[in-house]
Amino acid sequence: MELTIGKHTVGGPHPTYFIADIAANHDGSLERALELIRLCAQAGANAAKFQNFRGPKIVSDYGFTHMNAQVSHQAKWRKSVVEVYNAASIPFEWTPILKQACDEAGIDYFSSPYDFDAIDMLDPFVPAYKIGSGDITWLEACLRIAGKGKPVLLAAGASDIGDVQRAVDAILEVNPSLVLMQCNTNYTAADGNFDNINLNVLKTFHAMYPQLVLGLSDHTHGHATVLGAIALGARVVEKHFTDDNLREGPDHAFAMNPRTWAEMVTAARQLERALGSGNKLVADNERETVVIQRRCLRAARAIQAGEVLTRDMIDVLRPAPAGAIMPYDIQAVLGTRALVAIEPGQELRWTMLGA
Repeated sequence: MELTIGKHTVGGPHPTYFIADIAANHDGSLERALELIRLCAQAGANAAKFQNFRGPKIVSDYGFTHMNAQVSHQAKWRKSVVEVYNAASIPFEWTPILKQACDEAGIDYFSSPYDFDAIDMLDPFVPAYKIGSGDITWLEACLRIAGKGKPVLLAAGASDIGDVQRAVDAILEVNPSLVLMQCNTNYTAADGNFDNINLNVLKTFHAMYPQLVLGLSDHTHGHATVLGAIALGARVVEKHFTDDNLREGPDHAFAMNPRTWAEMVTAARQLERALGSGNKLVADNERETVVIQRRCLRAARAIQAGEVLTRDMIDVLRPAPAGAIMPYDIQAVLGTRALVAIEPGQELRWTMLGA
């Protein structure tokens, strides 16, 4: 359940790998894209991710113009679907520049490619590929990406378990380095999205594919979904990233900003520390409270040497110093004989008692 992305070991006991999906939030400006890389690195991201698509290669003008209306989150777009995708497209020529900026910021660079040319173009520049939820049924593209031999991150939004199984099984035939990410692809930023993210699907994924690293591609507000996913075993988290949620554009409203991203990473690192070990034991920082909170057997009155102990001669009281007899052994104490004089309130020890 581990793989390597760049210099990071991902999965198992290792820290959650955070991907800042800048996506379309560059708003067509290379300078904005570079600034967002710097900002997400400062906020604690491990990687900046982009999306390489070109309008004519991802959407059909005929298809969208012949729909009755724009639906879902696209209903809020002022421009046509094709215009929005064209405006959000990243020129291939940006790729080496974005990669260099990520290198300088100390984070990984990769992208979601949405056509064959983009898949091939990215290969020299990325340590991993991300397959967006919308392409989970396009096995040609999934296999072309998997065939590059680099880790593949597969988002499973807007799909049923059959869709997931079909894509995962196809990818694993050629590439075992797969991160399977639970996702809900409603981008409306509505509070009701919490009712549909279904984090328990991560348990299903683990049962079906225990060898895979699990992840979350998330579009809900706040940190609850991310923290819940980490607690359920996700070790890769992707969230959209912007510098201003009020900017106009398809991805700004539901994205994290530098402040909320840093808060998310801090909370996640605290959670990772809190999850700790699966071994139940007395923790180092509670060894003193074991003594002061636990009870032990104590003399309810003065006990003379040679007396046989009965229940009315014993109190069960705090504290319980090391070596004192614990309450669960009280039946073994009854009927024993005091070997020494014991003061009222003194803890009972086995060295004080005999047959």
